[in-house]
Amino acid sequence: MQQEIPHTASRNPQKRFRKIIFLLAALLCLCPFVGAPIALALGLLMAWLVGHPYPQFNHKATHWLLQASVVGLGFGMNAGSALRAGREGFLFTIVSITAVLVLGYLTGRLFKIDRKTSYLITAGTAICGGSAIAALSPVIKAGEKQISVALGTVFILNAAALLIFPAIGKHLHLSQEQFGLWCAIAIHDTSSVVGAASKYGSTALLIATTVKLARALWIIPLSLGSALLFRAKDSKIKLPFFIGLFILAMLLNSYLPPVARLAPCITLAAKAGLTLSLFLIGSGLSPKVIRAVGFKPMLQGILLWAFIATGTLLTIIYLA
Repeated sequence: MQQEIPHTASRNPQKRFRKIIFLLAALLCLCPFVGAPIALALGLLMAWLVGHPYPQFNHKATHWLLQASVVGLGFGMNAGSALRAGREGFLFTIVSITAVLVLGYLTGRLFKIDRKTSYLITAGTAICGGSAIAALSPVIKAGEKQISVALGTVFILNAAALLIFPAIGKHLHLSQEQFGLWCAIAIHDTSSVVGAASKYGSTALLIATTVKLARALWIIPLSLGSALLFRAKDSKIKLPFFIGLFILAMLLNSYLPPVARLAPCITLAAKAGLTLSLFLIGSGLSPKVIRAVGFKPMLQGILLWAFIATGTLLTIIYLA
């Protein structure tokens, strides 16, 4: 017992230090001058240099905060404009989802990746990153290791996309409409889509958010198909209810003037929540998480991401 007391005492200051640094960094991300890339970078620094004090709660907190922030963004959008944006991205959505699913199946077989891991990475790339993985995991009865590898792959590439896409868009002089459509289809998670688009402009943000959430609805038919594919008849299918709340928020903002007057305050809070969610995503990408992904799953994720990003970009530029 006498040997354990110094050990415990030496650990407590370290834990308190991590908690204080983590909370200070999180509060900093709520400041209006801190953008999405800075929040993500702070999270990565936290994961690699200090350590996350609450790793067991990080994924769930990110999940709920992201969904609440997306619903809040709906109060800043007009239903008519969003409907037009959704129609423009419909064909892109069908073609890109189908192409990625086919390529994901082929690369998974070629690299001899575990079937469920490969399927989750493919679905996350094709539809909406971590949300798709979270929805499909119970349907196909994926194990914790398979889910962790898929989420790690997607989150690492998400972090890269948030920094790379705006730079490419500006270099190629993409319009806001082009950039919004491109990042909605080619970036995995809604958080990174909104983070990248918000840097580009309000029109890019509107198109990107609407197309991305319309794309996320494909979780429903894919979940049904997955249950048949993996012969999981008793699996529970999780519906993305937050998309319905986003649509409701958009309708309230468009047709109820009292709500529209409050909309700027709500959207400001939603953007702060989104920035904080990117900090949480970065803080979850510890060296342990990155090592756990492995070479082959990461290679598959990079190939699928490069395919959808390049193919979509060339198509958008060609059609323009």
